[in-house]
Amino acid sequence: MGKLWVTGANGQLGMELRDLADGNADYDFVFTDVEDLDITDHEAVASFVAVYKISALINFAAYTAVDNAEIDVERANAINHLAVANMAKLVKENDLAFIHISTDYVFEGSASEPYKETDMPNPQSVYGKTKLDGENAILKINPARTLIIRTSWVYSGYGLNFVKTMLRLGREREELSVVNDQVGSPTYARNLATVVLQLLPLLNNEDVGVYHYVNTGQCTWYEFANTIFKMAQIPVKTNPIPTTEYPTPAKRPMYSVLSTEKITKDFGIEIPKWEEALRKFLNNKKLKPTQQNTNE
Repeated sequence: MGKLWVTGANGQLGMELRDLADGNADYDFVFTDVEDLDITDHEAVASFVAVYKISALINFAAYTAVDNAEIDVERANAINHLAVANMAKLVKENDLAFIHISTDYVFEGSASEPYKETDMPNPQSVYGKTKLDGENAILKINPARTLIIRTSWVYSGYGLNFVKTMLRLGREREELSVVNDQVGSPTYARNLATVVLQLLPLLNNEDVGVYHYVNTGQCTWYEFANTIFKMAQIPVKTNPIPTTEYPTPAKRPMYSVLSTEKITKDFGIEIPKWEEALRKFLNNKKLKPTQQNTNE
C-alpha cells in the first residue's frame, strides 16, 4: 500500500475524495490543506514528501478566487504556478505518480466546438494565466506517470459553488437574473474525484499526459440554473441576461466546453451527462457548510 498525498483537502474535490477514501484499502491517504502545510514553502514540501515517504500525489490545491486573482497576482502565481513547478520537480526526483487539476480558463473562449487537449491555450485572466503557467512547468520538467486534467464549472456539497448559490437564492428570492451567453459543462466533483482514483494506478506514461474531464453536454449558466430549479422543485422566475449586464473583474471564457474524447478513448472512462450528475447530486447529497479557501 502506497502513501497517497492529497493537497487542497478542504476544497470541493479534496472533500469529495476524503469521502471516497473511507473504506478504500488501496492507499494510505495523507490529506493536507493550507493550515497543515503551505505548498508555496518549497523546503517544507520537500521535507513532507521525505518524512511521510509519499509514493503518489494528487494536487487539488489552487488559488480559485478568480476575481481576487486580478489584484492578488503574486499569491495566485505562487500557488497555481511556482508551487506546482516545485511539486513536479519533487515528483521527478522521487519517482512519484502525479495527477494535477487544471481549468478551462486556460482557453480564450472564442471557440464554437469543444476544446481538445491539442488546442492552443490563450488565457484571458490572471487565474487562467497562472494555471497555464503551472501546466507548462509540469510539461517542461516532464515527470513520468503524470497527468494534467482540465475541468470546468465544478460543484459539490462542499464549499462555494454555483449550485449551492442557486439553491439558496432560489429559496430566498422570487426572481433572479442569470447570464445566458457563457457556455460550458457543469462537473460534479464526486465524479471527477472518483476518476482520479481510478486513473492513479493506471499511470505508466513516460511523458506528461494532458486530459479533459467534465460531465458531458453543455449549457449556459441560465440553462444550468433553470435545470437546478426544476429538479429541486423551486418555483423562482429567472431572467436571461448577457455578460455585459453582470461585469466581473476577471474576464470569463464565453465558450469553454472541453472535449472528453481523449480520456474516454485512452482509459475507457464512462462519463455521466451533466443533467444526470446534477440529478444524482441533488437526490443524494447533503449540503455541507459553505467555506471559502483560496488555497483549495
